[in-house]
Amino acid sequence: MQWSLSEEQSAYRQALRDWLGDVAPTEAVRGWLDAADHTTFTKRFVADGFWGVGVAEDLGGQGGGLVELALTAEELGRHAAPSASWLATLLAVPALAAAPAARAEVLAGAGAALLVAAESIVPGPVPVTVDDAGRVSGTVPRVLAGGEARFLVVPARGAAGMTLRLVEATDPGVRLARRELLDRSRSVADVVLSDAASEPLAVAAGEVLAQAANRAAVLVAADSLGATERMLELAVAYSGQRRQFGVPIGSFQAVKHAAATIMVGVEAARSVIYLAAASVHGGDPRAVLHAAAAKAQVTAEGARAADTALTLHGAIGYTWEHDLHLFYKRAKLDEWLFGSPTAWNEVLADALALA
Repeated sequence: MQWSLSEEQSAYRQALRDWLGDVAPTEAVRGWLDAADHTTFTKRFVADGFWGVGVAEDLGGQGGGLVELALTAEELGRHAAPSASWLATLLAVPALAAAPAARAEVLAGAGAALLVAAESIVPGPVPVTVDDAGRVSGTVPRVLAGGEARFLVVPARGAAGMTLRLVEATDPGVRLARRELLDRSRSVADVVLSDAASEPLAVAAGEVLAQAANRAAVLVAADSLGATERMLELAVAYSGQRRQFGVPIGSFQAVKHAAATIMVGVEAARSVIYLAAASVHGGDPRAVLHAAAAKAQVTAEGARAADTALTLHGAIGYTWEHDLHLFYKRAKLDEWLFGSPTAWNEVLADALALA
């Protein structure tokens, strides 16, 4: 497969980067995190037309596909902007093809729709059951943006096998228990269902979940790329300011090598992520291989780059006053969000039939 960004995609990335520079500078992000309020950014993101980019027009979006979504994820990570409800909704939207009213509501920005899957499972066991009356019960821990839900797309096991069910978060049988994360630019919550009313979604549950897993892998990898690139910029700038033995530490060979290693990882990540995005979007038979490689390799490298950047900064890098910790925590969560590198390497090994 030969693939590169089109002129329109490059222009979109630059437009989004400029917009985020105006709307989400670091001081604004810090204010949202201090207030534990992501809705201010989300409302502006919706109002200025970015929420539906990458969602097909026949689903009510503005067109484009997974490449545009990966561009968006990269820029959100680069600015440490709140993104949990955006990502959770994007993973749920394909399942809402069978629920046009709910889909229209969430794409208009009237609350998020969530695919109720644990943030660490790609995909894994289904802990929710549905009875003959359509009531669902079970607990799913650590659901991305779980406390910001308007609609829940719930995989559930019943007499007919596994299906996807639509549940309104305001139902009396739904309880959302927020959890604290070190990365405060994202949020998770336990979703507890106790005989909650649900409606069936007439979609192929297995296909939707498999596609959601691949999309999550690509988008989290893209987020990690954005955060890593920003950490590299911060480390290079700091190494030109901090002095030892009368010279900037950036003149030391060891520091140059460390920064160069991060840069090589950034460039390699960009290649694998956008190939994977095009592959998954186009239904390439090797899409799961590309998605697994992107998630396993890019997020692991992002976590290593975070440690290197922190070392280059010294102790100041983890203080609240310095910006590095925002991206450090972001990259560390990305390593585990929707599956660790080990889990995705297992997916890769299974798909390659190595044994």
